[in-house]
Amino acid sequence: MKTYTHILFDLDHTLWDFEKNSEETLYTLYEEFNLAAHGKFDCGSFYRKYKFVNNRLWDLYNKGKINQQELREQRFVKTLVGLGLQPDQVPVGLSEAYTSVCPTKTAVFPYTHEVLSYLQPNYGLHIITNGFKDVQYIKMNASNLQSYFKEIVTSECCGYKKPDKRIFEHALERINVKPSECLMIGDNLECDIDGARAAGIDQVYFNPEKSRKKLRPKPTYEISCLSELRQIL
Repeated sequence: MKTYTHILFDLDHTLWDFEKNSEETLYTLYEEFNLAAHGKFDCGSFYRKYKFVNNRLWDLYNKGKINQQELREQRFVKTLVGLGLQPDQVPVGLSEAYTSVCPTKTAVFPYTHEVLSYLQPNYGLHIITNGFKDVQYIKMNASNLQSYFKEIVTSECCGYKKPDKRIFEHALERINVKPSECLMIGDNLECDIDGARAAGIDQVYFNPEKSRKKLRPKPTYEISCLSELRQIL
């Protein structure tokens, strides 16, 4: 079995449970901003539509087609207009409230803390994320993840987004380690897996929903639960 010395983790959807935390936040905001009063949609529809719109916008962001401000400004407008509201009916402050509340949520994937505690004594652990710097640190502190990691590399800090191999090369330079000594763990086949491969780094595809996408080329490893990392490391 190959020997690694450093582990690179994606944050959202890999350690920090973005979907659970986002859903809880959106249900709260649905009530707080009295969105039911419009009579157009229920809370479940609001969450599902937001999830769809947000995923599309993040895909555009990762490809460099929109910037951070456009993503944050558009996601609730597109969601609520798509559910039948007029643009001027979108509540002022909704986007800001989401950005303020969601990062303070604490849900992480099963076995996150157990696995990180298991890995920390033997490996250098690091985060590499396209998430916005201003909220990633809040998320990590709120969910007690900060103490496990030495380097936290954000796309905003280095100027490149995953899957651009330059963000991985930037991380390797900061850690002062060779690609062959690192392992990247993430949920996104393009950003995390293809990006790491382009930089010469072995990959673990985290696939908790066990989706059967055709993986070509295949990642070095594939897991559906973080506890399976014990079988690799």
